[in-house]
Amino acid sequence: MSEVQTNPCEPVVVSAEESVGHLEGVGARRKRFDAVGRVRGTIRYVGDEPVPVGTAYVAIHRSTQPHASIVHIDVTAAERVAGVIAVVTGQDLYKDFGDRMFTGPAFADQPSLAVEKVRYAGEPVAAVLAADIATARAAADEIVVEYDELPPVYDTDDALRGDVYVHQELRPSSVFADLAHLSGVRETNVAYEYRQVKGDARKAHSSAVTTVEATMYAPPTHHVTIELPVTSAWVDSGRLEILTTTQTPSYVRQMASDLLDLPLSRVRVRTRALGGGFGAKMYDRLEPLAAALAWKFQRRVHIPTTREEAFQLTTRHGATVAAKLSADAAGNLVASTADLRYDTGAFADVGPRITAKSGMVVPGPYRIGNVEVLSRCIYTNKISAGPFRGFGVPQVTWAHETVIDELAHKLGEDPYEFRRRHLLREGDVASMGTPMHSADFLRCLDGVAEAIEWTGPTPKSNGRIRYGKGIAVGMKAVLTPTVANATLNFNEDASATLLISTVDMGQGADTMMAQIAGEVLRIPSTRIHVVQADTDATPYDTITAGSRSTYHTGNAVRLVAEEMRARLLALAAEQLSRDAAELQLTDGGVCDGAGTVLVTLPDVVHRRFGARGATVTSSENFNSWWHPYDKATGLSEKVTEHWFAGAVGVRIAVDTATGRVTTEHMAVAGDVGKAINPTLVEQQLTGAAIMGIGHTFFDQLVFDKGQMVNGTLLDYQLPSIKDTPQRLTPIIIEDAHRDGPFGAKGVGETGILAVAPAYANAIRDALGIRLTRLPLTPESILTALDNGGTP
Repeated sequence: MSEVQTNPCEPVVVSAEESVGHLEGVGARRKRFDAVGRVRGTIRYVGDEPVPVGTAYVAIHRSTQPHASIVHIDVTAAERVAGVIAVVTGQDLYKDFGDRMFTGPAFADQPSLAVEKVRYAGEPVAAVLAADIATARAAADEIVVEYDELPPVYDTDDALRGDVYVHQELRPSSVFADLAHLSGVRETNVAYEYRQVKGDARKAHSSAVTTVEATMYAPPTHHVTIELPVTSAWVDSGRLEILTTTQTPSYVRQMASDLLDLPLSRVRVRTRALGGGFGAKMYDRLEPLAAALAWKFQRRVHIPTTREEAFQLTTRHGATVAAKLSADAAGNLVASTADLRYDTGAFADVGPRITAKSGMVVPGPYRIGNVEVLSRCIYTNKISAGPFRGFGVPQVTWAHETVIDELAHKLGEDPYEFRRRHLLREGDVASMGTPMHSADFLRCLDGVAEAIEWTGPTPKSNGRIRYGKGIAVGMKAVLTPTVANATLNFNEDASATLLISTVDMGQGADTMMAQIAGEVLRIPSTRIHVVQADTDATPYDTITAGSRSTYHTGNAVRLVAEEMRARLLALAAEQLSRDAAELQLTDGGVCDGAGTVLVTLPDVVHRRFGARGATVTSSENFNSWWHPYDKATGLSEKVTEHWFAGAVGVRIAVDTATGRVTTEHMAVAGDVGKAINPTLVEQQLTGAAIMGIGHTFFDQLVFDKGQMVNGTLLDYQLPSIKDTPQRLTPIIIEDAHRDGPFGAKGVGETGILAVAPAYANAIRDALGIRLTRLPLTPESILTALDNGGTP
């Protein structure tokens, strides 16, 4: 290990040799190209774009009921407000678009405005178009809706009783073809279920020597991106154009094409750099309504949001996990079972994918002989839940790292050493049947243990202050299969323009992609410009989510750069009357085997075209593949393209009088395969860990009879700078992936996976109490102490 900075944030790199040079290519600690603009606020975001005169501003009237039939909508008062252009209801849109207005990536269950019934308090019911946003909002308040209340489904327990249904029938979307078999299923609140069966877990539990059980709960939370969602849409020469805050421009294009029954060529979607996403800006948010209104009225519409409205758009899934883990007399893990319930709210969104992708790792990154998992995506009458950093895995990590920690204590073993003994290694087959590759859990665990001095002494209690240490490991699969494309224009002046549809939302994707291309072409990465997503220009990319971009888009960029390198060398060979196999690119241009530069790249391009400013263009794509898991057993020989491995270790002090937890030292490690840009990797690990602190101690959406009661930043608690660790050490582990670009994988989610259980384990170490519900508030700690160790 080599420390590269000092406190309070001490990055540690455990890696192979870095290729850092003046080209600022792969391995270089290059600053993000937009760093100054982001700090000074000079970057133009979608909401900064000027709104043309004549644009219709849109405000939304939202449901006050969690579940009700719509009897009548009175819009007359709203229509009389001066400046109102039109008032639109769901029935109005249904007359124009029919069932096409029901959108969604998994199920076509989400109308842009409610039709016939509402399914959560806050669902859009009517839209007002007006000359300005103040007028639109004032008019929206004048709308009166008469409801016939229906019995609400408040939680997953209500949902599984099966006497009230949020949706009468499942209608799979065309986006996820593997859900087609669910078409027409009726009278169920279970949108999707994933089962994993390996061996006979029940029998193994019954014959085990030691067993622990726990029911863990993680509440729904909100993303709280700094940039608020906003969408503009308009019609230009018979084409729909959308400018929006989205992580999924290719999906939005397909959605709008289907909604309006237009060819893809007649839909254009653009975005800008995002001010944070974390999953909040994926799939169907404001875009379906904007598209429908722009097309219906053939005019430009603009939908901004307030912070309170952003809370109504999406949440992280609340989850309950009943977990059980057993060991034999020798302390070997013999059985793991789990019942996982995801509260997906009123609409499925991407819940079925989360249910499977997280359900497959409920047993954790351990060698376990027998496994049985039931993971379900369940409808309720609450705000729709969607993707959030970690894609449901932090909720299951919260469970498996609790039971293995408690099992270690019950066996009288050190929690760190106990995990170390059972962790999956290279080549081991995980519980879902997929062999492990480039997932170095062991070095991640060792790295954080060493950083927080796990084997060192823990301070003795000092009056009311108690001290403890905790450790946890996380495991996540990357989204598979997906598609990434890249186009590269090499310019006559030896610069390049890279066209990709990955969205930079603060993770530094544009900077890293330039580094990959620059490394291949042997030109400074600062001379490569990355074009922001525009479906008229940038090629298809499945999604910017799931930490998939570095691997998938990075591979597409590597391939297109290699194709460009081959073309340039072929041009040079033709011009020099040499064999292309004898030539190579270096920092100075095209050289021979002895390293002598024969011609510069500007000369190669100029000789070919005879014109200044000419370009050479190449395009490539990268597809990942999987072996679909068996629906009965959940097993697959290749369920993912690669794994994320991470670990967190903390040392804490707990004030037993107030329940306040102070983090003296946190270490967070992630196996990234190869760090394309170590500085950006450290920032991702650190940022994810701090977000995890929020989910551990503060974040939760509170509902009372279906009504959200803390949907403002006055009431929704977030960590402040005073809640961050006194000392934080990000640790880069590099276990190169055989198919990654230069061995690289993603890292955006790795650091958040194991934060909550690491803290709960540290509290257990300090106080002897086991907390099973997030967040770990001071009140819950004091209550558990008063109750003798139970929350």
